[in-house]
Amino acid sequence: MSEVIGIDTEAVSRWLSGLDIGATRPFTFDRIGNGQSNLTFRVRDGAGSRWILRRPPLGALLASAHDVLREHRIMSALHDTGVPVPEMIATTTDPEVTDAPLVLMSFIDGAVIDDPGAGEKLSPEHRRQVGLGLARTLGTIHAVDLDAAGLSDLASHKPYAARLLKRWSAQWNHSKTREVPEIADVAQALADHAPEQTELTLVHGDYHLSNVITSPQDGHVIGVVDWELCTLGEPLADLGNLLAFWPESGDHVTGPLRVSRALGFPKRAELIDAYAEATGRDVSQIGYWHTMALWRLTIIAEGILRRLLNDPRNASRDGGPTRQLVDDLVELTVLVGKESSIL
Repeated sequence: MSEVIGIDTEAVSRWLSGLDIGATRPFTFDRIGNGQSNLTFRVRDGAGSRWILRRPPLGALLASAHDVLREHRIMSALHDTGVPVPEMIATTTDPEVTDAPLVLMSFIDGAVIDDPGAGEKLSPEHRRQVGLGLARTLGTIHAVDLDAAGLSDLASHKPYAARLLKRWSAQWNHSKTREVPEIADVAQALADHAPEQTELTLVHGDYHLSNVITSPQDGHVIGVVDWELCTLGEPLADLGNLLAFWPESGDHVTGPLRVSRALGFPKRAELIDAYAEATGRDVSQIGYWHTMALWRLTIIAEGILRRLLNDPRNASRDGGPTRQLVDDLVELTVLVGKESSIL
């Protein structure tokens, strides 16, 4: 059995064989996705059945980061809601199997449109339906009854903007590879202009094209994954995050994803309108949350860059962020902050 970075394939194979899931040897393990955080593997058994296996990144991690067991709890709680998530199957922390927690879940057979090549294979109408479906599904996440799902104690109920600023400023100080004065400048402006929070909902925390699975037939969302940053807070923060990962064809500077620049994908304004129509929410403060999302994305990218420098084995399919990408994100954050009258 060939070596797979991040898992002991023989030990994990023994664990899988002992589960009551009808799995048969031999197993193959393939690293999939373009995620830069928790490592994701597609598992295939001798009969052709497929599952997904997740574990934290390799090397030293920041406290509370990359908690796959917490992610397992969240997706388990969402199984009977209207949010499309994989079925949670098993977890293990057995040191004879793994050096880090493992989570096994069902495989959703659909399309992850996480690179321009995948987007180019779709018709313009299909691309449009994908984009509008993302906005509408986000409304489903924000409609989850926290008490009924057993998630009301998932995180603090204090104002979300202040919590974000505190957490991600600390993350920047722990993981930065150099000084970038704009990070502190934007943080201060976001603190000065924080809107009053009037609602508390489930927040995915990392909602964008790479973290949803769509139907190859009609483009609607059939799976939402990567819940490691999920929390409770302001729902518009999720919409702001979607916008931060949604460049348009005329944008001078873009972030890490460029798929949505293709013909047919809705404009950011159309995503905002689709979300507002689906939820009935006031979206007048979306410029603030778009800026917040870009600021946080910049810090995340710098943290991934630091992790890659510490342990190159964490690199994803596309390698990972560069200093140039972080610089571009800083420029974009400042630009959107000025357009939104925050800076």
